[in-house]
Amino acid sequence: MTGDDHVLARDLAGQAGQRLLELRAQGGDPDVLRKAGDRLSHEFLTAALAALRPGDVVLSEEGADNPARLGARRVWIVDPLDGTREFGEPGRSDWAVHVALWERTGDGSGDLTAGAVALPAQGTVLSTLEPPPGPPGDEAPARIRIVVSRSRPPSFVRNISGLINAELVPLGSAGAKVAAVICGEVDAYVHGGGFYEWDTAAPVAVARAAGLHASRIDGSALAYNQPDLLMPDILVCRPAVAGILLRAIREVTHAS
Repeated sequence: MTGDDHVLARDLAGQAGQRLLELRAQGGDPDVLRKAGDRLSHEFLTAALAALRPGDVVLSEEGADNPARLGARRVWIVDPLDGTREFGEPGRSDWAVHVALWERTGDGSGDLTAGAVALPAQGTVLSTLEPPPGPPGDEAPARIRIVVSRSRPPSFVRNISGLINAELVPLGSAGAKVAAVICGEVDAYVHGGGFYEWDTAAPVAVARAAGLHASRIDGSALAYNQPDLLMPDILVCRPAVAGILLRAIREVTHAS
């Protein structure tokens, strides 16, 4: 990894986001707009990475999975348009573009090393180049705020809320949810409904760089560039509330 990778992730996410804003401004049928947005951003990101990082493999939500990634040294994990539903709804700003880099380490494993989350409709790009400082303070708030899916919040998160009297805050895309934690608008994002690596790779890279806790809901490490791209669950939160939430999760899921 070089500093240029951080710059590239930030720049590509931002540029893809600008193209999506221009497309969205043209209006039209929401479903047609959503499909066009997915395609436009995917084609831009994959072409740019092919030109600028020709030796790397790209894993994109909108592209075919290249099995070469499993033996590759460097894999870009991108979600060209996270929150496609919200993108097609006029006035919504909770959609994002994700660009992350996974690199293999000397022991044969690997991890995320750079990433960016563009929130185009909010005029923001969060990245590992200049990580946000993260929420201040090392004490848990009187009432924890947990961001959840506005369309399908997992029932166990509602159970957690009841157990610790947390406030649930509905929001759109995964990138927008993690960004809300990074920026201190909420304290945590808990999800257990399953999603894919591209949904969380870039948000997790930026969250870690900002000093936040990021793990599976049982506290185990998140792993990327895996043979099975499905990720069952995630917890991203302020370090001050990680212990509280992990204990509550164990209680409501009856984990040992």
